[in-house]
Amino acid sequence: MDTTMIQQTGVLKKLLAFAENSTVPDIQKNAAKAITKAAYDPQNRKLFHEQEVEKCLVALLGSESDGTKIAASQAVSAMCENSGSKDFFNYQGIPQLVQLLKTDNEEVKEAAALALANLTTCNPANANAAAEADGIGPLINLLSSKRDGAIANAATVLTNMATQVALRENIQSQDVTHALIGPLRSANMVVQSKAALTIAAIACDVEARTELRNSGALEPLVELLRSKNKEVRRHASWAVMVCAGDELTAAELCRFGALDNLEEINLSVSRKNKFSEVAYNKLLNYYLPLKYSRTGYLSSGDIISDGFYDYGRINPGTKLPPLKDLCLEEANDLRTVLLVNSKSDVSPPASMDDKSSDIAYGQTVSSTSSLRRTSEEKTRKNSARFGSPTEEKSEPTSGRTTALSKSGTKEKGSRKGRGKKEEEKLEEEEEVTAAQKWAGEGGPCKEWFPPSDPDFCAYVYEVTKSILPITNTKEQVETLAKYVAEKMGGKIPKEKLQNFSWQLHISEIKFQLKSIVVPIGQIKEGIFYHRALLFKALADKIGIGCSLVRGDYGRAWNEVRLVNGSQKGVTGGHRPEVYIVDLMFHPGGLMKLKSKEADLYRFL
Repeated sequence: MDTTMIQQTGVLKKLLAFAENSTVPDIQKNAAKAITKAAYDPQNRKLFHEQEVEKCLVALLGSESDGTKIAASQAVSAMCENSGSKDFFNYQGIPQLVQLLKTDNEEVKEAAALALANLTTCNPANANAAAEADGIGPLINLLSSKRDGAIANAATVLTNMATQVALRENIQSQDVTHALIGPLRSANMVVQSKAALTIAAIACDVEARTELRNSGALEPLVELLRSKNKEVRRHASWAVMVCAGDELTAAELCRFGALDNLEEINLSVSRKNKFSEVAYNKLLNYYLPLKYSRTGYLSSGDIISDGFYDYGRINPGTKLPPLKDLCLEEANDLRTVLLVNSKSDVSPPASMDDKSSDIAYGQTVSSTSSLRRTSEEKTRKNSARFGSPTEEKSEPTSGRTTALSKSGTKEKGSRKGRGKKEEEKLEEEEEVTAAQKWAGEGGPCKEWFPPSDPDFCAYVYEVTKSILPITNTKEQVETLAKYVAEKMGGKIPKEKLQNFSWQLHISEIKFQLKSIVVPIGQIKEGIFYHRALLFKALADKIGIGCSLVRGDYGRAWNEVRLVNGSQKGVTGGHRPEVYIVDLMFHPGGLMKLKSKEADLYRFL
């Protein structure tokens, strides 16, 4: 029925009269249904608002008939398209709708939740009104409803509320994350979509993300990334993007397969969305080995921590093998995996001022929470397998990564006086109790940790002692570049680069370690990509901002931003310029990016 007929025939007045004056529930219900149907037309809504139809609907919300309550709630939902009506219900209507959420009738609760969803969308005042009417608790309870519509509507209201900090904190305090697990696991795609959107709205701070981890809501959220529904994938990607705001939550998301799922989405033109791309890149920031293998670039903000490894370039869709698996792989002709690890569990000597050989064991360095040591005994075991290249290596033992061979004389000496059975028992106890968790490998990892690197530990100590105190950033960069070059074979004239026998040197290390994983400190003859990684790792340890860029044919380089003559933290108003650091031909030299000299260094 159009507006003209309503006006000419006086149908509206009759409808209102029936609704307001009749005590017959069916008449009230049918009048409210008629208003709902007519209100889908914008002109009718405007006319209804002018005739103050909202007052009638509020009265009907208080009816004793469930059918009338449902019809009145649906009429309120329809009238919400009119901004004037939306404002009216702020003072009258919202408290009544909140009361309907507490009834026993599931259909009534669903209709009331729909009206509240429409009233609070893009309307902070109404969201506040719903909260002030104590609507948050009933809405969270409604998330466990048996009606999918009720769940979806309740999730929408909570999402609308969560745009305001005070309301979001109130929602978080009422255990909303546990209540959302059911909707996330729902078979209904609308419910899945709305639940994911609610997660995105509430996971804006560390406390909320901690609760998400503890409640078990992250796993079903990650599963939604596999959905065939476009909106579900989009909202799940959005939620993952928000949740990837801290390292611990990002690690959990990776453990449940978020990176793989997002990569699969982004490889498809039809399935990817702007949130999936951003979420993938955010997670990569917490998984630098994959980021470098995938993108070939680490920025100055990507800080290399202990356990980082350079596997080499991998193509989209190819998975990065976990470090543990690579460490278990026998030496072969495949590309060497470079490991950065400055952790040391050996007690520091009494004095290190005049004991350079003890530097590696005395230095304590910061690292990510994802790599933890379990015992000194375990470290000595590992050192027996990944020790100095000059040490005699034992044959690998089947199925045990840290077991000692018969030639492990140091370990035997440390247990001198113990019986063989007691020794074996102690080893078994250590293997049972030792455990650690490394996010990059996607989960708990028992009885193993990365091989130590005493030489790199020494490097960290030395540059911290000698280069960190330098106040001029340019001088710091130049000094560190010379230091790195010295540790990896010194200056190499361009004309003699082909004769530099780095391949043989590294092959010997791999053979001695019986592994394709080589700690960076053990490489004494390295070229571009070895030196660039060492420079980046050491620069990150002492706070020199630099990036790491992978090129082709074994090339890699570091880029730094410098202002001529600048002191640390002082730019003097000049714009910084990007320089390539020479670690090969003229160690310590700085070449402006895109200069001919820099291009000759970066490309063959």
